Amino acid sequence: MAEYGLLPAGNFTITTGQNAAGQVLPQVAWYFRDETIAVPLPGMPIAGFAAALTMAQDLARWAAGNSPGSGIAYPPLVWIGSPEIEHDAVLDTSGSKIGTPDGELSLQLVPKLPLNRAWFDASSLAFCCGRPLKMRGNRIGESFVARTLWPQDFRLPRLPQASAVAANPAAIRKWLRAQPQGGARSPFAVESVWCRPDAASIGAGQPLIGLMLNGAQGDDDEAHGGHFALMTGRVGVDGALDDLLVNNFYTLDSESEKGIIAAPVPLDNYLGDLNSGQAWYRPSYMLVATLRDARIAGHLQSALGRVYNHFYRHQFVYQHARANCAGISVTTLRTLGWRVPVRGPESWLKAIFGLPLTVLRKRSLQQGKALFDYLTEDRTRLYPAAAFEEIAADLLRLASGQGARALSDFERLLADDVDEILLVRVPQFPSSRAWGDWPVDSSREYTARVPRNPAQRQIIPVPPRPFPAELRDPQMPGEPPLRSDYAVAGWATAIVALVVFILYRLLA
Repeated sequence: MAEYGLLPAGNFTITTGQNAAGQVLPQVAWYFRDETIAVPLPGMPIAGFAAALTMAQDLARWAAGNSPGSGIAYPPLVWIGSPEIEHDAVLDTSGSKIGTPDGELSLQLVPKLPLNRAWFDASSLAFCCGRPLKMRGNRIGESFVARTLWPQDFRLPRLPQASAVAANPAAIRKWLRAQPQGGARSPFAVESVWCRPDAASIGAGQPLIGLMLNGAQGDDDEAHGGHFALMTGRVGVDGALDDLLVNNFYTLDSESEKGIIAAPVPLDNYLGDLNSGQAWYRPSYMLVATLRDARIAGHLQSALGRVYNHFYRHQFVYQHARANCAGISVTTLRTLGWRVPVRGPESWLKAIFGLPLTVLRKRSLQQGKALFDYLTEDRTRLYPAAAFEEIAADLLRLASGQGARALSDFERLLADDVDEILLVRVPQFPSSRAWGDWPVDSSREYTARVPRNPAQRQIIPVPPRPFPAELRDPQMPGEPPLRSDYAVAGWATAIVALVVFILYRLLA
């Protein structure tokens, strides 16, 4: 039976947000009102604020070597995009038909979103032909309207090629950047970079956790930093990856040009959706750690489900410096007890003097504050590539016993459970879109990528998505001040003090 990560699909009902009112949070029903979602059946344990103590007690039981108890708490939803699936679909050379195990169907593609700059073309057809595809979409008579295309040959081999990668961030960065254009045009590849001597070969049903890093887009100068997500699930039949659950955090306060809404998403949908799929935009990289037990993966997914509940309620908001995709994910891991190394801020000195200079040069307090917050944030939380490098290197150290620190309960269980660590390259799917590249992990690299002339920069304007006032909790506290708010106050105080001093000297 198909799964959503670790969770049997049979424990969910497929509906839309509009039809799920009363089954899900009102905020979830609003965000996904016109989207196909999978919602846990009544009686399933759904992650929520009240589950925090129970999960902490479960972790204590696991640390003592006992049963994990009631098991995983379900996320509020899984965004599946379309209600029907065709496996082993073969696209004909015209692109108008697919052969399926049950016969031939005519093929249509979902409409391209208005702000989406690129689309399926002859290069996409050549890429998809001759290989079995998993398609998500809608069956209408003898036609199939496809929303998602996923190459089924992109899977984990039973005995992957071994590769030596040192347990440090620099070695992970070298691997990420080893291929031209970050591997955008390179073949799909899987490398085993660490394996327990007594580990079994990769097989269906093995639990796993993973990291997802998407590279830089070639036609969007706001997307050179890439994107990051945490994954959980089980190895599929013959090493299939499509049912892994990717926990995608994305801003809720604007309408994405790709149609993305933050949610747990099946991997084939996350990478292969014709509008929102990351593989149509840029190369991607994954770390997959197979496990002897599902306890760590279950605990992680339960915690992420709880974070989504807070996120949809607007109890915290997506903020590009403080709480972006990497920041939310890394904070969740650290809260669970995985003490992901801190890379630290880029430069407080540059931030302090860069704020007023940016305000004067660009006549924008907002841009000056943004610069300050970026330069003073822990880079592990700020840059998706830095998050991937630090977490991957730390996992290699934990699994191989190279770590120097005393381990938390979560880290000890993780170190005990990891069987094998794999690095996976997923190429960009060909289309009319420009080729992407590896993601930057510093402001210097970002500046080198972006055209110096602002008029030449490619930026896709997107409309806001105002959150309805009636869905806000009036008792929730507001967002805490940004570091830049304190910096502005400090500069204002200094300027006022200077003016007072000058006036005093003039009038004395």
